[in-house]
Amino acid sequence: MAESEDLSSSSSSNSSSREDMHFFEGVEKLLEIWFKPNPAHKNADLRKIPRPMWEAMLKTVRCEIISFTRNDQIDAYVLSESSMFVSKRRWILKTCGTTTPLQCFKPLMRMANEIAGYTAIEDLFYSRKNYKRPELQVSPHRGFDEEVAFLDQFFDDGRAYSLGAINRDCWHLYTLSRGGGGSKIRKRNNHLHQLLGEELTLMEEEQQPYDELIAPSMQPDPDQTIEILMTELNPTVMDIFTKHVCTTAKEATQKSGIDRLLPGMVIDDYLFDPCGYSMNGIAKNGCYMTIHITPEREFSYVSFESNVASSDYGELIRRVIRTFQPNKFIVTVFANKTSIAANANREIENLGNIDLWKRRDIQYSRFASYDLTYAQYCKYPS
Repeated sequence: MAESEDLSSSSSSNSSSREDMHFFEGVEKLLEIWFKPNPAHKNADLRKIPRPMWEAMLKTVRCEIISFTRNDQIDAYVLSESSMFVSKRRWILKTCGTTTPLQCFKPLMRMANEIAGYTAIEDLFYSRKNYKRPELQVSPHRGFDEEVAFLDQFFDDGRAYSLGAINRDCWHLYTLSRGGGGSKIRKRNNHLHQLLGEELTLMEEEQQPYDELIAPSMQPDPDQTIEILMTELNPTVMDIFTKHVCTTAKEATQKSGIDRLLPGMVIDDYLFDPCGYSMNGIAKNGCYMTIHITPEREFSYVSFESNVASSDYGELIRRVIRTFQPNKFIVTVFANKTSIAANANREIENLGNIDLWKRRDIQYSRFASYDLTYAQYCKYPS
């Protein structure tokens, strides 16, 4: 998350006037897109897209690249507002503040087709927690209804969901209904045709026989994502992520214990001036983790996300919330049928209490290829 204003007295001020003078929306908008393997271009790869093109695309989102790391499986970018991850056929953009990630949809589709060699989207997930100050957002992110309407321009098989209490903490999701076979896939390709023109039509015609053979008969690769979204955090912990306590990102990473959450990750971290923190971690097997911290007491927020596979996320959740000490947090776990995390819903159902945190809400949704578990916890007796 980006910080650029003078907040030298923010840690000691709780007044509403101070919050009006300075506010940063830590809640991120998360867009994840999977592109379908293209038999006409077996070497299709999103990592072929050069950095200058990513930089130009991110200008439409209202953010920029700060740092970069990579391995054989994944490219990871720390942004001025959160992170971007690029794999062979999966692309993830997570941005906070008043960024506009949906505005990059068209340029991304063009780059994926013309540079990376893809012609069709296999799946899409757009999600976020409810904003603290929604009135500060800009189009098309001023409300979930507006975000859904934007995405519905491109997908006639999109579905929108809200989990949790919509008058309190909740979590929004837009995804695609993957219940059909070839006809659904061809219909989705037609949306890309509308975006990119006749050149794509020829590529689609080459792909049609393959489309008819694709899922549901083929088993997808195991995939899972866990997010922990935390609010009202311990001020002493949050002070670590200010320049008056730590002078470098490495110091903040080690002092807070972030480097011990998922050992083995190569960490790329950044400490903003005067406060705020972002990090990406990547492993040789393609797993990633990312953490973003808005430390100001009046609107503190921390997000943790990873695609690390586990049949028991309970211990990871404990490590994360013990590290940051939130008053409230939301957990979401996405897992497809071939993931070892496929039974996460049963595990979280058994986690009624985690240390001092009590579960207040739990919901479970089953999609064609993924299961989703949502749970919200509060530190009792609050």
